[in-house]
Amino acid sequence: MSVENTAASILQRGVELDTKQRYTEALVCYQEGLQILVDSMKNSTGNKKTYLRSKIEEYMNRAEQIKGKVAKLKEEGKYHEQISIENNSTGYSYESVFGRFLDEDVIDVKVEDPYVRSFHQCQNFVRFCEVLIKRCKNLNTISLLTTKDGNNNDQIKWLSELEFNLKRRGIIFVIQYSPTLHDREVILSTGWIIKIGRGLDYFKPPESKFSIGAFDMDFRCCHETTVDIFHSKNVKQPI
Repeated sequence: MSVENTAASILQRGVELDTKQRYTEALVCYQEGLQILVDSMKNSTGNKKTYLRSKIEEYMNRAEQIKGKVAKLKEEGKYHEQISIENNSTGYSYESVFGRFLDEDVIDVKVEDPYVRSFHQCQNFVRFCEVLIKRCKNLNTISLLTTKDGNNNDQIKWLSELEFNLKRRGIIFVIQYSPTLHDREVILSTGWIIKIGRGLDYFKPPESKFSIGAFDMDFRCCHETTVDIFHSKNVKQPI
């Protein structure tokens, strides 16, 4: 596949997401496709360069329109985007789902999930923290509100080990427990609120420890769930 065809495929995906009003995802595709076209135009001449320039202007204008629309909806507190994850689908690692909202502006992250209790659920939470550390260069605090797993002291042990590791990186880890917690959401200090029907535990077990998807979660099959994305100007910071 040529460079231009690769860019066209990515941009077309952006158009599809744009049509579905999945604007933040569409912007990622537009930006990626535009960068490919810009790099290609630098080495082009004549009619090809003219054609590429017109395409770049076309998609740049659309990207700017989306940015404006997202900014307006955020300002009005009306932004809502929904993603449906189908049963056995792949490509929904934490980085893929949350990555576009994670940057140097994120200082605090609050997670409410009643099911960070068993071994694999706590491991998933560690994976989520790894993505936060990688993406959020100024991250200061991660807060977790979950439920206790009966008399299972391992849950407390695992989360305490994570607390120690985060502290060594200069990140405060606040753990709280609620016996009545039901909501599942991730709240970023930048105002983004991501609600996942199944919480962070939406991955199926790998077929084996040596199967593709055992480590890279983008290859891991998912349970059916829905992701709802909102934005609020009045996000309460973790205590």
